[in-house]
Amino acid sequence: MTDQDKAVSPLLDHLKRRIAIAGPITVADYMADALAHPQWGYYRKQDPFGSAGDFVTAPEISQMFGELIGLWAAVTWQQMGSPSRLHLVEMGPGRGTLMADALRAVRNVPGFADAVTVRFVETSPVLRTRQQAAIMEYGIPAVWHDSFDQIPDTQNAPVIVIANEFFDALPVRQFQFTKDGWRERLVAIASDTDDLCFVAGGVAPMTDALVPVTLRGTAKVNDVFETSMQAISIADQIARRINRDGGAALVIDYGHAHSGFGDTLQALRQHKFHPVLSNPGDADLTTHVDFGALSRTFDQADARTGAVLGQGTFLKMLGIEARADLLKQSATPDQATAIDAALKRLVDADQMGTLFKVLIAYGRETAPPPCVSGVEG
Repeated sequence: MTDQDKAVSPLLDHLKRRIAIAGPITVADYMADALAHPQWGYYRKQDPFGSAGDFVTAPEISQMFGELIGLWAAVTWQQMGSPSRLHLVEMGPGRGTLMADALRAVRNVPGFADAVTVRFVETSPVLRTRQQAAIMEYGIPAVWHDSFDQIPDTQNAPVIVIANEFFDALPVRQFQFTKDGWRERLVAIASDTDDLCFVAGGVAPMTDALVPVTLRGTAKVNDVFETSMQAISIADQIARRINRDGGAALVIDYGHAHSGFGDTLQALRQHKFHPVLSNPGDADLTTHVDFGALSRTFDQADARTGAVLGQGTFLKMLGIEARADLLKQSATPDQATAIDAALKRLVDADQMGTLFKVLIAYGRETAPPPCVSGVEG
């Protein structure tokens, strides 16, 4: 760690004071402050996206990604009978690139633009400004909310929710299995260095209830189990809403299709891995999304889900290869090369194609579009 990195930032000083007063904090509390502290949180004070930021998301790689999701949303709307009102919700919309590409792709779908109100769930003032600029030209009303539960309760207005790389940044609690049972991992201050460090909390018998039935009794010493109460709560809210009013939810993120053990907490800074407990507020923190937990939450709320798909499979089902061929027809040789490179990055198994997963949930009265079968392959 450099001397510059060792300089105590306001957020690090805040965390140390908090720990000194109240004792070690949970990993979830650490993540919540590091990412969303009102003054010093990572997402509150900067634009982290793109080559000049800390990471690049799929919508920034190619316009094809957002275009296909827009067409999926429009076909889903048509499957519902083309209702006259629709909430099109994006959770954690970044710079608004995905929504801008989606709206451009569906602008000629009869009646869709008149029905839609775009609703962004976004807490960052910096990113809200970017999102507004990105979609301004399409003339579709847009409203910003701090959380999903602020989406208006409008009678007979279905909801289509898009969550691309949203759930991976929600705080998780971590529990480690020891010879004495489960202990929660906590963040404390190391007595010898004054740096933040991980420590084991007391035995946590309640963890057995958090671990899925299929995994109970299979943990080995040092296995780590991660759970996000916030993710489960938000998924439950979405499921109940699309069940009541109609609609669908599309979740795309990196993670695992089935619940399991493993410490997946990681930090990224300037496109490189970074120590998780260093420079809180200046590095992105994420974990792999537990799609098994999300699927169970949707199912328990009586929404209908299919198989968890790989992103590559999903985009191919929506016709990304044909879209790439069409774009290349009017492209220069350099542009055609870039289109091919973007396609590979989005769908190839050794890039984003299998690491990123897709889960779709439909309200009980909403028929899935014919292009999405919900079967992996």
